[in-house]
Amino acid sequence: MSEPLEVLDLLRRAKELSGNYQNIVLARINDHVVRISQMTEQYFWHLHPDSDETFLGLEGTVILELNDRRIELSAGQMFTVPKGVKHRTSPSDARSVNLTIERADMTTVKVEEPLS
Repeated sequence: MSEPLEVLDLLRRAKELSGNYQNIVLARINDHVVRISQMTEQYFWHLHPDSDETFLGLEGTVILELNDRRIELSAGQMFTVPKGVKHRTSPSDARSVNLTIERADMTTVKVEEPLS
């Protein structure tokens, strides 16, 4: 995790990620955290009852599926999932890397896949 007043090289950190799924805290900002996440496979359907979750694409394309739509975030694009909204994420190709900004004490609740 970076300290205040420290420059953090996001692209270098993205290259250091490995495995099917890795999600690490980069920084704390008041009661929120900034995480960097790498995905090579789909994450399960879930919601956060106590926090919005903002995604910022860094590498590849991350797919955000909600009950009623699908969003494709490329590098440099941002999208916020409001608290309580069911969603899941996956890479569109072999790998995606994104930042998430959320409450540090956020709860993740696994939910059933929505009906089509």
